[in-house]
Amino acid sequence: MQEPNAVLFDMDGVIVNSEDFWVELEEETIFPEVGVEDIGDNEITGMNFREIYDYLDAEYGTDVTKAEFVALYNEIAEDLYGEHVSLMDGFHDLLTDLRAEGTEVALVSSSPHHWIEIVTDRFDLEFEQVVSADDIDAPGKPEPAIYEYAAGLLDYRADECAAVEDSEHGVESAARAGTYCVGYPNGAKELDLSMADVVVSSPAELRDELLTRPARTERR
Repeated sequence: MQEPNAVLFDMDGVIVNSEDFWVELEEETIFPEVGVEDIGDNEITGMNFREIYDYLDAEYGTDVTKAEFVALYNEIAEDLYGEHVSLMDGFHDLLTDLRAEGTEVALVSSSPHHWIEIVTDRFDLEFEQVVSADDIDAPGKPEPAIYEYAAGLLDYRADECAAVEDSEHGVESAARAGTYCVGYPNGAKELDLSMADVVVSSPAELRDELLTRPARTERR
């Protein structure tokens, strides 16, 4: 791939190290509270939390309403993003250097906007576009719609963009949309990111992958 016109960053597990926090909270607090046991590894990682409820209720059955489930996630998210997560090392510099090369940057997340805003406000982050799964009238990750939509907002095709994803569902979404997908495993769980075009293992490798590219294609 030539140097991307835009880089579309996932939030959880990429921009901030929230995935392991979420896994622990779900396994030890959320799922027992809603009556779900023995969920498989990576079964729901990367999914929108409202769709997580639909999936769990259909596959396992739950002891709470969707409204109660959403309220529980929202309460936990405010504390998690506001107090506990940390920003990817060198992320501000990476955004500055991408923009210096004329590359636009967007955040593309399954999380709702009010969770995203906690992160962007806390770490003083700005993007050309911020896209939540709540913005699309279509299924979220692993379906490709969210990445197709985000690329369109920037006036590019998805195949003119790179996406950075840490989860199996996220990588599948980005790959199916046609982006150049960079897998960035950033948690304790073993993941199958084989659908990604390349997998990097550190912020330094990610930086090299995104900034060391031939000249980009022209905006359509």
